[in-house]
Amino acid sequence: MTSVTAKIVSLAQNTILDRTVPAKERTTSPGLIFNIMRFSLHDGPGIRTTVFLKGCPLSCWWCHNPEGRNSKPELMFFEGRCVRSGECVKACPRGATVVENGAVRITDACRACGVCVDACAAGARELAGRSVSAQEVIDEIEKDRLFWEEAGGGVTFSGGEPLFQPRFLEALLDACRERDIHTAVETCGYASRRVVLRLAPKIDLFLIDLKLLDPAKHRIHTGRGNGLILSNIRALAGAGRDVIIRYPVIPGINADEENVRQMIQLLKELQLRRVDLLPYHSTGAEKYRRLRLLPREIDCEAGRLPSVVEQIASRFREQGFAVTIGGSS
Repeated sequence: MTSVTAKIVSLAQNTILDRTVPAKERTTSPGLIFNIMRFSLHDGPGIRTTVFLKGCPLSCWWCHNPEGRNSKPELMFFEGRCVRSGECVKACPRGATVVENGAVRITDACRACGVCVDACAAGARELAGRSVSAQEVIDEIEKDRLFWEEAGGGVTFSGGEPLFQPRFLEALLDACRERDIHTAVETCGYASRRVVLRLAPKIDLFLIDLKLLDPAKHRIHTGRGNGLILSNIRALAGAGRDVIIRYPVIPGINADEENVRQMIQLLKELQLRRVDLLPYHSTGAEKYRRLRLLPREIDCEAGRLPSVVEQIASRFREQGFAVTIGGSS
């Protein structure tokens, strides 16, 4: 990674984790989330509550949470719910909602202020991203404590990319440790080494997405190289942290023999023996339309996908890996 890229990553993530900030202020400082999902069975061991933090440095072609990529709130428009009352048009202070040929359209003037969301009685508009304090998140997830204690679960911080908001994530992790809540962080691994090593002792389990070993292909399909990601995986493995590698399987992109071979070789070298295979799914396609974005066209050969995933699982198992399909539980 070049020095320029390192500076950009450092600035983007606000990596100066200042311990002079009082604990109370850290728990009340706001962060940006876009969802809290209860009773998750595939984001770590047991029954879990998954908190989705907004903002991600990657732009993966197959991303099924596009509302988590931007580091600012975004307006999502559910066209099927729209009753065309015109209240959103009247409410918008920037004139960003217009009606053309009987259809409602949102223009580039939209700043996701949320005024139209409040004005829409039909619920056709939602804001993806809300500012909350760590304390507010903890208060919400503690409602699920009974389920974790019975099922051996806990809280998973996902995204987006949770390490993209390191101060907020640290406040959440500290609060969880104070309450003896098991924590997992689902991450793409693209974060400054300082952030990763700073937070690592506070994280019980890392769920790290590893997509492509070829750096050029990784840059094409995610927008970034994989050098920083691999470096962080090596650092965590070397430090003896609890790591599960998550391999999203996308035929035509990363399910080829060479990528599987390189993946097995690397993980054997690092003695990381647990792998989650995550079959590609297109459930996020509708989200792109709601955000007025164009999804990438992926020829995933859906009919062959189960057999492709099973073949890859067999390859890993033959080499002594513990493999799950669809995520850890």
